Amino acid sequence: MKDYLKIIDSVIEKGRFKDTWESLQQYRVPQWYEKAKFGIFIHWGVYSVPAFGSEWYSRNMYIQGSPEFEHHIKTYGPHKDFGYKDFIPMFKAENFDPAQWAELFRAAGAQYVVPVAEHHDGFQMYDSELSDWCAAKMGPKRDVLGELSARCRELGLVNGASSHRVEHWFFMGHGKEFDSDIREPLKRGDFYWPSMPEPNHHDLFSEPAPSDEYLCDWLCRCCELVDKYRPRIVYFDWWIQHSAVKPYLKKFAAYYYNRADEWGEEVVINYKHDAFEFGTAVVDIERGQFADAKPYVWQTDTAVATNSWCYTEHNWYKTSTQIIRDLVDIVSKNGRLLLNIGPRADGTIPDEDKKILLEIGEWLKVNGDAIYGAKLWRKSAEGPTEITEGQFADAAPKPYTGEDIRFTVNGGNIYAICLNMQGKSSVTVKSLAVADASSKPNFNGIIKSVSVLGHGTPVWSRDEEGLKITTDEISDDKPVVFKIEVD
Repeated sequence: MKDYLKIIDSVIEKGRFKDTWESLQQYRVPQWYEKAKFGIFIHWGVYSVPAFGSEWYSRNMYIQGSPEFEHHIKTYGPHKDFGYKDFIPMFKAENFDPAQWAELFRAAGAQYVVPVAEHHDGFQMYDSELSDWCAAKMGPKRDVLGELSARCRELGLVNGASSHRVEHWFFMGHGKEFDSDIREPLKRGDFYWPSMPEPNHHDLFSEPAPSDEYLCDWLCRCCELVDKYRPRIVYFDWWIQHSAVKPYLKKFAAYYYNRADEWGEEVVINYKHDAFEFGTAVVDIERGQFADAKPYVWQTDTAVATNSWCYTEHNWYKTSTQIIRDLVDIVSKNGRLLLNIGPRADGTIPDEDKKILLEIGEWLKVNGDAIYGAKLWRKSAEGPTEITEGQFADAAPKPYTGEDIRFTVNGGNIYAICLNMQGKSSVTVKSLAVADASSKPNFNGIIKSVSVLGHGTPVWSRDEEGLKITTDEISDDKPVVFKIEVD
């Protein structure tokens, strides 16, 4: 590890990015990412074996009295005899086919793919030289991240990787509170190391703070991901905002951006809350979105299931319509959507996940001109449905109506997207009303033509009430896109 830390310092010393917020403000969001609007997130790991509760099984199974704790004893026996580590030999991934996965993601219309490289449980889904607790040496005995990244690149999909490692500082700590397989002494290199007491997750100064030894290990793991797989997106989960992590976080960003300069690539870091100084990376909102359009690029990450990010036997799935409506809303506000799926432990993708992805892909085949590469119009939305802003606000479907319209511009056209026209044959776009002497219109130009993507030719007119469009009655509940050619 000491040798790797020297390499990290050398790259920062020679590169244009230094490990200060002032230097990292040089960062600019890549044009390819500005154009990208839809990506796939993948939570797949050892936690997919028990397939119970959620991807937090490795933590919750050690919390006495929790549903996971009780399930574990009933199904696998006492924790001292069968701990989380004992799931690893059961994680065989015998049906994992990276080519099939990549083809599915392309069929879904995705532009980038972000597999979880290491979750809170500390098991690396790649070939690590820093730890033996990885998929290339245990369990599947395959370089999962490397194989999938290669297939994605072959199909023109941008490869990424996510790290949730920093939370491992406390994630297994409850196992020390009773007779389990998590016992002292633990040292660096152990699967369960360090299993510290769990803090208040929102306390930026919680004690015991992650140690220098742990954070140097974290930094090396993150930089190893960069060097071995050259991801063009690195996504971080929430706890990197802890005060103790900040110096190492800045080192990672400087290292990653300098390495990207060496490759001749432009890259992205996704972060939550205020872990990064604004403007030095791309902000992400977990299971939520902004209420209004933003002048800066941002991202939402959410999952096809509302209860878990990984596969469980009792996942509660959203509909593709719910996800597409949110995608449209997000894109209209300068965001992009990273949508998570959860494969089974054997490497198969559940039919429910496939169905959702393929239905999204079918919609994007018809309506992609309003999404891919789209930019902000002067107004992002009209209609009665208000968006609750912030994290964890997307579990319940939003009551979108036929009056809820979202706008984008692309290729010289305005796109007005009605979020719910089911059972209707007409819509009025109020934001495109003709101006009178007393009004201040959103658009005072000339509309040459109006067409409906994927539906019949409409009849349209424009007056002081708005752009009035009539078409065949819509039976589908997915958003309907009106292409408005202007002069």
